[in-house]
Amino acid sequence: MSFNIQSLYEWYRRTLRHPKYRWWIILGTLVYLLSPIDISPDFLPIVGQVDDIALLTLLVAELSQIVVDYFKSRQSENSVPSSTAAGDTSHRGESTVEVEATSLE
Repeated sequence: MSFNIQSLYEWYRRTLRHPKYRWWIILGTLVYLLSPIDISPDFLPIVGQVDDIALLTLLVAELSQIVVDYFKSRQSENSVPSSTAAGDTSHRGESTVEVEATSLE
C-alpha cells in the first residue's frame, strides 16, 4: 500500500462534503491544529507550520465551497420556473422575450 498525498486530499474533500461526517472532520481538523502533536512539530521554525497552514487552507477552501453551493441551491429552489407560455406574464417580474430566427442556409 503506497501513501499518496492526492488520495489523502480527495478522501478529506469527499468526507468533508458528506453531511454525516462533516462536523467530525471539522472537529478533528481543529483538534489537530491546536494539538502539540503534529506531523512536523510546531517548534521547528518554518517546517513546523507548513502542515498546519496547508490543512487550515484546505479546510477554509472546502467550507467556503460548501457554503457557496448551499446558497446556489437555495437560490435555485426559490426561483420561479421560467417555463411559462408565450405572452403569459402572470408571475411578477417575469417577462417574455420574442426572438425571430432565420436560417443561414
